[in-house]
Amino acid sequence: MIRNVLGAVLALAGAAAAVLSPFRDWYDGRLGRHYRLGDLFTGTGATGTQSGGLFGSLWLPFLCAAVVTVLGVVLRSRTLVALAGMVVLGFTVLWMVRVFQVTDSLAVAGDGSGLDVGVALAAGGGALMLLGSATMSGRHRLRGREPEYGAPGSAAPDTWPPTREPGPSVQTSPWPEPEGDDPYVGPDNPGPHREPPSPPSG
Repeated sequence: MIRNVLGAVLALAGAAAAVLSPFRDWYDGRLGRHYRLGDLFTGTGATGTQSGGLFGSLWLPFLCAAVVTVLGVVLRSRTLVALAGMVVLGFTVLWMVRVFQVTDSLAVAGDGSGLDVGVALAAGGGALMLLGSATMSGRHRLRGREPEYGAPGSAAPDTWPPTREPGPSVQTSPWPEPEGDDPYVGPDNPGPHREPPSPPSG
């Protein structure tokens, strides 16, 4: 339970950071939402000045990843949370590759001309999602009913499943156990050769 709560907090924090990242500067003072999503899959790179709109930018895959993260937390699915984290990291790395193909540099500059806080939020958010999925314990499967064991057979009369510990012996014959041949000797009849008392005379 504690692991699920801690993992959910990490995953949701990562999703919030990923959704917020396109509204911060990514590179050379340009917001992440100004990078068109289609430019990441073309050879033109991701340095064009024309914006594709909010739903045509990097914000769209990050929003979808955040929704998947929320579903994964609700369903306690580690797979969904990990998938969302990989989506965020994948698009961040793909953007960095496209920018490097054009600029030949991905340095962090103090004057804001290099990588900026938006990239850090996206990369950190994806890492938090993966960390959250690793922390979560997931859903616990309900154990099935224990198998019913019958009485042991004659092959193992002195054992009882499932522990196979020694137990009472089992009588394999349907008839009562035979008694001994000695006659019963009661308190008034101590032995078979004792003479009965004689009646009083006169």
